[in-house]
Amino acid sequence: MKADFFSSLHMPFFDFHTHHSQGFQSIYNLSEHESNIQGGYFSAGIHPWNLTKNWEVAFEKIQEISENPNCLAVGETGFDRIWGPDISLQKKAFHAHAQLAYRLQIPLILHLVKGHDLLIEYLKTEVRVPRIIWHGYNLKSHLAKQTLDFPVYFSFGKVLTQADSNAAQWLQECPKDRIFLESDDSDLRIDSIYREASLILQLSEEELSQQLIKNWNHLSSRKIS
Repeated sequence: MKADFFSSLHMPFFDFHTHHSQGFQSIYNLSEHESNIQGGYFSAGIHPWNLTKNWEVAFEKIQEISENPNCLAVGETGFDRIWGPDISLQKKAFHAHAQLAYRLQIPLILHLVKGHDLLIEYLKTEVRVPRIIWHGYNLKSHLAKQTLDFPVYFSFGKVLTQADSNAAQWLQECPKDRIFLESDDSDLRIDSIYREASLILQLSEEELSQQLIKNWNHLSSRKIS
C-alpha cells in the first residue's frame, strides 16, 4: 500500500477538462473572453450560457485561436434548455463549433443540459460528425448507450465520489476506450477523481492513466504524452 500511494503521488494524471490551472497535464477551458494564452493545452469555444445574437463575432476569435497546436479541443459548447438562449441560436452555434472540430480533426467538448434529444437529432442527421466528448456525464446509462453507434465519448468528474450516482453506474458499463476524467470547475484534485474511477473500474491508477492517454491519441490529430 505504501509503494502504491507513493507512486500515485508522482504519477501525472491528465485532466481532460478544467476551469482551473493551465499546463501540459490538463486541457484548460479558455472562455471566449480570454485572450492571454499562458502556455499549455487548452480548449476554445462559446459556452451556451454565453451565447448572444452576435456570437459569430466571438466565434471568429475561436477559429483563430483554434489554429494554435496547443488547442486540443473545441468547446465547451452544446445545448442547455435551462440557462441557454433560444434553441435555434444554440443549434447554429453548435453546428459551427462541430464543423470547426471536424475540420481540425480534434474533439468537441460537449455541454448538455436537458438536450439529449437535440444531440441525438444532430448525430442522426449530420454526416461529418467530429469526435464528441460529453463532459460531466451524469445521466442514466440507457441514454449514453443510445449514442454508442456514433463517435461520442464520456468524461467523468467529481460526481464519481457518489457511489450511487448515474455517472458511477455508467462508468462501470462504458467501453473503456470511451472514457475520460476531468476536474471541471470543482475543488477536487484530479488525482482524487482518478482514485475513485480506478476503484470503480478495478484498474490500477497507472493502468487507467495509460488507457485515457491512449484513448485521446486514438481520436485526436493533436496528441498528448
